[in-house]
Amino acid sequence: MSVGSVGSVGDEIGSEQVPPQQSLGTAAARNLATTTKSVPQMQEITSRWLLRMLPWVQVQGGTYRVNRRLSYAVGDGRLTFVQTGEQVDVVPGELTELPALRGYDDEEALAELAGRCRQQTYEAGQIIAVAGEQADRVHLLAHGKVEQVGTGPYGDEAVLGVLADGAYFGDRALIEPDATWDCTARAATACVVLELSRSDVLNLAERAGSLAEQLARMASVPHQRTNKYGEKAIDLSAGHVGEARVPHTYVDYEPLPREYELSVAQTVLKVHSRVADLYNQPMNQTEQQLRLTVEALRERQEYELINNREFGLLSNCDYGQRIQPSDGVPSPDDLDELLSRRRGNKLFLAHPRAIAAFGRECNRRGLVPDMVEVAGHQIPAWRGVPIFPCNKIPVSDARTTSIICMRTGEADQGVIGLHQTGIPDEIEPSLSVRFMGINEQAIISYLVTAYYSAAVLVPDALGVLENVEISRWR
Repeated sequence: MSVGSVGSVGDEIGSEQVPPQQSLGTAAARNLATTTKSVPQMQEITSRWLLRMLPWVQVQGGTYRVNRRLSYAVGDGRLTFVQTGEQVDVVPGELTELPALRGYDDEEALAELAGRCRQQTYEAGQIIAVAGEQADRVHLLAHGKVEQVGTGPYGDEAVLGVLADGAYFGDRALIEPDATWDCTARAATACVVLELSRSDVLNLAERAGSLAEQLARMASVPHQRTNKYGEKAIDLSAGHVGEARVPHTYVDYEPLPREYELSVAQTVLKVHSRVADLYNQPMNQTEQQLRLTVEALRERQEYELINNREFGLLSNCDYGQRIQPSDGVPSPDDLDELLSRRRGNKLFLAHPRAIAAFGRECNRRGLVPDMVEVAGHQIPAWRGVPIFPCNKIPVSDARTTSIICMRTGEADQGVIGLHQTGIPDEIEPSLSVRFMGINEQAIISYLVTAYYSAAVLVPDALGVLENVEISRWR
């Protein structure tokens, strides 16, 4: 047999002959079959624990006013800075957050004060101020963490507090010539600090009469008797005998209480009439379009309740209730500190990555977090307080986030949600769908609206553990 003939035989053996089709194929059969369909799915839907656990209060007239006892605590905010390359400057108007400059409105003087701030950098471990020494300047912390170090009851060193971006210390030096540092300030990380000296302020005050008047007025403000929360003290007498004189008192209220107006989230849902008429079996197209739209609206509602600058929890947490982690990662010690700032804690709210980071820290220490059952779900907890996941809490580019702890309910002076039920065309509490008509292109329009807000009744109802590291593995 020749070589060529051998090749021909090999080709014939290697080739497969497809047998002829003997029955109807599945692709053709599907044309005569009724398929089983799921309702439309979407990945954006989350558990939305905040919306589920927050007590909702009915608000008539669209506004909720929070009346509080008069408080004298001022100058408790944070400063904002602008960075240009390596140069950092404080926004002039932000200097009014300092108690000595509270209410001062001379823009030119504030701009000159901002220009007189000197930028300093400190490495981790460097001392910025020493306890007992004269305080002759105010330090504005643009970036980094500073530990406030003092002496413990047994003579050992104790960290009294941790300051972070936007904080300040030494502000009494601007109006008290004999002020001294109450504690030692030590850089816990690399820090960028702007320093404004008392001498620079006084030099400017010699030329700017308005600044001199401001400093003199703030220095002469009489000391108000307050409780530890900054509220005007109520004079009481206890333990006396006989006909002792009983003090007179009254409870004063804030003259301008804060009012929360209901916020709104809206969209216009459009459905073509041909789709609504002809393609409604086995599922109603309009209902499914509306269902997914409402889910997206509720997701946005929870995002706003956490991040909105006007009423969101992260923006409205009192600066006295914001703490920094002792070692960056969310440790049991940090959550204990967060719990100790308020009574009746009802829940933690944390990004799932923050919960994982807390779990790693517990594993490192040989601790096992609690588990509690909430609405049929097993939720991790610490000290019996459930830690609910919430992916609406932002995670920064530096892989840091925040953990929220709160007390809830009107009766407990906690955090509450605000809404108004009974609105026209309501399909869910405080959520309505209103028919807007059909246009010339035969498109049906529906206005979908949700009204909501949140209020913190007293400052200690809400606390935040800030700058929590979630990417450290050890």
